[in-house]
Amino acid sequence: MTKGKRRQYTTEQKSNIIKRMMPPNNESVVIISREERIPEATLYKWRKDARIAGSPTPGNGQTSDKWCSQDKFLVVMETFSMNEFDLAEYCRKKGLYRAQIIAWREVCLQANGQSFNQTKQLNSELKNERNRAKELERDLQKKEKALAEAAALLLLRKKAQAIWGEDEDV
Repeated sequence: MTKGKRRQYTTEQKSNIIKRMMPPNNESVVIISREERIPEATLYKWRKDARIAGSPTPGNGQTSDKWCSQDKFLVVMETFSMNEFDLAEYCRKKGLYRAQIIAWREVCLQANGQSFNQTKQLNSELKNERNRAKELERDLQKKEKALAEAAALLLLRKKAQAIWGEDEDV
């Protein structure tokens, strides 16, 4: 069995195909693979590399409201420092709406705040549970002492009965 040759792709070909995966086209990897006769695995790798480089590349044929969080975050990162004019131009080129990007930006900005609040709440609950566990531990120790005392009294009673005999008035 002979190994198949690896096909070489130019930087321009890669770039053009990645652009097809990006907004506003958002072409599916499967469709591009069929049309260009490039293995899907290769296209997925290119898309992953583009994401790592900071480009939103959904490439799944879905509308922007169904993109994954990573792609939305990359758009927010790309547009964060843009003024209104540049943002409008970006939206036209990418087929996005300004309101979408602003909403995604708000979600990103609030993400850490929610995490902080959740952490604060969880720490508070953990402290309450630790206090409750300490209280239960104290109660358990008290009950163990009382049980040990009752057992000692019973043992003493039996010994007293064995030494002096049964007491009939009891």
